[in-house]
Amino acid sequence: MLTDFVAQHYLTVPDPGPEGVPHSHHYEVELTFRGPELNEYDYLVDIDDAEAALAEIADRYRDELLNDQPKFAGDNPSVERFARVIFDIVTDIVTDDTVTELTVTVWEDDEAAASYDAAV
Repeated sequence: MLTDFVAQHYLTVPDPGPEGVPHSHHYEVELTFRGPELNEYDYLVDIDDAEAALAEIADRYRDELLNDQPKFAGDNPSVERFARVIFDIVTDIVTDDTVTELTVTVWEDDEAAASYDAAV
């Protein structure tokens, strides 16, 4: 499942170079759900819940400065951190017992992406 949106950030690491000033990325978020069993309707995940999670993510971060968002407070808003933040949001919304693992991949451009993969 996919969504995309534009958001801004700046890196807070020592000597971030040009990445240390606010700039935009056209983020693409991909969710991959895994599990060994299907539910009684032969689904792994409730598609409506997954779509709601993606909509929540896009609505929350579209046209926002990630550094100002509570889930990034005190953290460097790297694409790696963003994938973890999104993982936490999705697992709060998608609660199907059949889903045992989730991978969140966040692309910040055509070449750079990071994934967070864990059991749920």
